[in-house]
Amino acid sequence: MERKTIDLEQGWDYMQKGITELMKILREANDEFMLRELEERWITHKFMVRWLSRFFHYLDPYFIAGRYLPPLNAVGLTCFGVLVYMEVRDNARKAVITRIDREREGEQIDRSLLKNVVDLFVEMDQYEEEFEVQMLEDTANYYKSKATKWIEVESCPDYMLKAEECLRRERERVTHYLHSSTEQKLVEKVQHELLVTHANQLLDGVWALLRDDKVEDLFRMYRLYQKIPKGLDPVANVFKQHITAEGTALVQQAEEASSLVRKFIELHDKYMTYVNDCFINHTLFHKALKEAFEVFCNKNVAGSSSAELLATFCDNILKKGGSDEAIEETLDKVVKLLAYISDKDLYAEFYRKKLARRLLFDRNANEDHEKCILTKLKQQCGGHFTSKMEGMVMDLTLACDNQMKFEEYLRDNTHGIDLTVTVLTTGFWPSYKSSDLNLPVEMVKCVEVFKEFYETKTKHRKFTWIHSLGTCHIIGKFEQKTIELVVSTYQAAALLLFNSADKLNYSEIMMQLNLTHEDVVRLLHSLSCAKYKILSKEPNTRTISPNDTFEFNYKFTDKMRRIKIPLPPVDERKKVIEDVDKDRRYAIDAAIVRIMKSRKVLGHQQLVLECVQQLGLMFKPDIKAIKKRIEDLITRDYLERDQENPNTFKYLA
Repeated sequence: MERKTIDLEQGWDYMQKGITELMKILREANDEFMLRELEERWITHKFMVRWLSRFFHYLDPYFIAGRYLPPLNAVGLTCFGVLVYMEVRDNARKAVITRIDREREGEQIDRSLLKNVVDLFVEMDQYEEEFEVQMLEDTANYYKSKATKWIEVESCPDYMLKAEECLRRERERVTHYLHSSTEQKLVEKVQHELLVTHANQLLDGVWALLRDDKVEDLFRMYRLYQKIPKGLDPVANVFKQHITAEGTALVQQAEEASSLVRKFIELHDKYMTYVNDCFINHTLFHKALKEAFEVFCNKNVAGSSSAELLATFCDNILKKGGSDEAIEETLDKVVKLLAYISDKDLYAEFYRKKLARRLLFDRNANEDHEKCILTKLKQQCGGHFTSKMEGMVMDLTLACDNQMKFEEYLRDNTHGIDLTVTVLTTGFWPSYKSSDLNLPVEMVKCVEVFKEFYETKTKHRKFTWIHSLGTCHIIGKFEQKTIELVVSTYQAAALLLFNSADKLNYSEIMMQLNLTHEDVVRLLHSLSCAKYKILSKEPNTRTISPNDTFEFNYKFTDKMRRIKIPLPPVDERKKVIEDVDKDRRYAIDAAIVRIMKSRKVLGHQQLVLECVQQLGLMFKPDIKAIKKRIEDLITRDYLERDQENPNTFKYLA
């Protein structure tokens, strides 16, 4: 085949003619044909430029480089850009955006065609300015229109499903034919129009999702909003408000205070599952859960504080017993609830009171369970929180060893008494009222024998006998049969008075026992007005008065050979609260002195703030109480006011 040779000028004319024909085709063609023609010519042009670069490879490193001229490849691309791209870029951009919108509506398009055309914008270094900006603006308008329609007709779950699907498809578009740098901008546009703009309407639906336990929909909402800056804040706020409302309703509807803690645990389990599963342990939702529980867990119920209710619940669980796994799991949940209670010192005091009764009177008490909860409390609140409780448990262990030695002493010295004494450390145990009870002769002998034994071990300890915690076994000889009576030391002392007197009036009993009016009323009521009427009372009424007379009821009988006569417990709530208030005064004083000792000079506002921060782990101090303690420390010469600025305090060493 004969090749035709043309000179340079003819060749240039030939190329010009070809480009002119191409521009005519591109201008007159419809969108589809124009894009395909542009794609084909662009691919062909790149192919030809690549081969020309190879043909004249020698020129680039030697001839062109020496004259500071652009490489042949760059010149070829520039020619296409100037002669073709600049003429068709607007039409091409519009055609591509139109096809993207058609694809969003569900139409099938040629993605490879769009990718090649988009690559033209990229290689011309005009992608962002000439294509991306317009495409993002069109995207915003498209989804703004869609969101306005959807929010009116779709439910919250259905709307979120569509939003999630739209975001997935937009990311898919970037993968197939858009530049990777567009993904973040494109997603943000879609998120803004679908989620941010209509956030308030969607948040109204969160209440229903929480109420109806729509776990999957909540998880979807979390996925959608977590990538939006501060997008989860309003969701977490609704979560907090919902839990607060539900918990407050439980408090208001609580018929029995004892069951409320169990309901709190169930509520906490439920929403902790939400935090873990729906919100992937996000700190915002942990914080929302904590703040919500702090609101209603610190409300009083039927005159009882949450601290007292929690301590009572623990007491019931430990007294009831059960499998180790079940008890440990329940105690773990109780300790988690304790984290939300501000008056932890009040809980500690109530718990210590109940722990004392379990250790001293409950023979079924499980030491492992007691140590288990103390370990959990120590991890939650620190070693100072449980130090006294741990000392109580240790005391009981030492008391058992001490009792074994005392029994050996009794056997060796043949005293003929049956006595069990538990020696407690004053600093560990709750304070008990130590009355000067006039003990019967039989009991005085027991006390003296134990003193003799203990003095053989040490003479440097002082005993205070807490008779209110004692228990006695006495034999009651009635007309029909003899019955063993298990009574308190107070009750036993009162009953033994009737060994030497047939009848005693109220005043005589009170004088001989040397007890207060309240204690005498309690023990006489338990012996004459309760289930077991060991004493007969004149007049025969249900209450005790100073004019009553009592005598031993020989006609009493019972089907059991051994009965336990309980003494009504004293309501210690008032005393516990008083003790805690007293301890708080000492704690506030210590905190103020610590702060001032390190700072030397400090303003009133800053001192109060630092004091609240230091004491906040155990209780929420009252600002008025802090001010009162500051004034007290000034009168005791720990602090002084600055003469020039009365709101500034100085530490006095």
